[in-house]
Amino acid sequence: MTHTPRWHGCVFIGVSLDGFIARPDGNLDWLTEPATRDHRASETSTPALVWETFFPTVDTLVMGRNTFETVLGFDEWPFPNKNVIILSSTLDTDDERVAVASSLDEAQRLLTLQEARRVYIDGGRTIQSFLAAGLIDELTVSIAPVLIGSGIRLFDGLDQDIALTLRGTHATGDDGMVRITYAVAAP
Repeated sequence: MTHTPRWHGCVFIGVSLDGFIARPDGNLDWLTEPATRDHRASETSTPALVWETFFPTVDTLVMGRNTFETVLGFDEWPFPNKNVIILSSTLDTDDERVAVASSLDEAQRLLTLQEARRVYIDGGRTIQSFLAAGLIDELTVSIAPVLIGSGIRLFDGLDQDIALTLRGTHATGDDGMVRITYAVAAP
């Protein structure tokens, strides 16, 4: 199935400077509980997206099973009033907050049925699958000021170059993150 122009696929994710989205065991402590340091911010006339302005523009989320299981550990459900699709061929759930798609094609059918407009794609393998299929239009990556040495890579195993066009960048002083937003060139 080809990408329908009715929805816009977006990624918003944090990575360590060495390109990992999580430790080997899935732990995100380096991202969620960073050490306090004296960072410097950078100003720009074209900043990258930030969560507070990105998330309200999203009507639908697609995430993998591992990301979903991480979210279930949060104190409260972080996606009220959003359609959520879990991409998994093995998940069996009666959670009414989510729909389960067993394949990328099924996820695309659900996005069409839900009349999705701006779709937040989350989770390493899910992002890789959507990217390989040409279904990501925009990437915002926040690079954390830490090297963790090993873990789950964000862009692992791409079988072709994917051209990107810079849309915005800036660094934030409170957390030292370098934030970059790119448009993904059409294949």
